[in-house]
Amino acid sequence: MNRIQKLFAKRKNKVLSIYCTAGYPRLDSTLEVMKALQDNGAEMIELGMPYSDPLADGPVIQVSNGKALANGMTIATLFDQLKGFRSTIRIPVLLMGYMNPALQYGFDRFCAEASAAGVDGLILPDLPIHEFETEYGPIIRKHGLDFVFLVTPETSPERIRKADALGSGFLYAVSSSSTTGKNKDLNEQQAYFSRLKGMGLKNPVLVGFGIRDKATFEAACLHTNGAIIGTAYIRALESAEAVGGSAHDVAAATQKFLSTILT
Repeated sequence: MNRIQKLFAKRKNKVLSIYCTAGYPRLDSTLEVMKALQDNGAEMIELGMPYSDPLADGPVIQVSNGKALANGMTIATLFDQLKGFRSTIRIPVLLMGYMNPALQYGFDRFCAEASAAGVDGLILPDLPIHEFETEYGPIIRKHGLDFVFLVTPETSPERIRKADALGSGFLYAVSSSSTTGKNKDLNEQQAYFSRLKGMGLKNPVLVGFGIRDKATFEAACLHTNGAIIGTAYIRALESAEAVGGSAHDVAAATQKFLSTILT
């Protein structure tokens, strides 16, 4: 079993995955943030690759992307930073981003270097199922990476089953059809989460978009295996950025934020 499979074999419910932006709040913050997340209870990391036009992301994550790019973050720099990261980071790590930068880097090279660094999987929201199936999926699998598809309340059962069959690691259940960071009443989405649970899918299901505190995390986990928090954590890191963004500041902001979710 790989790291993601081992996580879900060990923990069936309330798996907490956290999104962070590589190169934020400082260019060299990437590993500091990842270590702080691991040390304070996060069980998986969704590491965002900064992009100038992150269509699925709301304004808070867009701003963090812009600052990371201004700091000098690139895919090449990220892979340099990730060399040897497995000596300290044990939990699963997925790269989240968009196809254009990966294609510019060279998709096979991108997947090869991600795998060599110790990355577990990819989340590329703008990679359509057809293109995955016919062109990019074989490259991703060749390098031993999981690939996570996103589904929404409007996704048809047939498409959900296809995404589940083609993808691996877990299925990313977007809580509603909007960008990240919107304040949503997740209780209104329980029928959707329950429907996914009743489909007998092969992959675990994690809920993302709108998970921001203990209450929304608990609500997201009622019928699924866990949830992903992004915008709320980036907001927590803004306080660290305001006072200089040192490793101490990042660790303190992370500990304070995760304690509100997990205790």
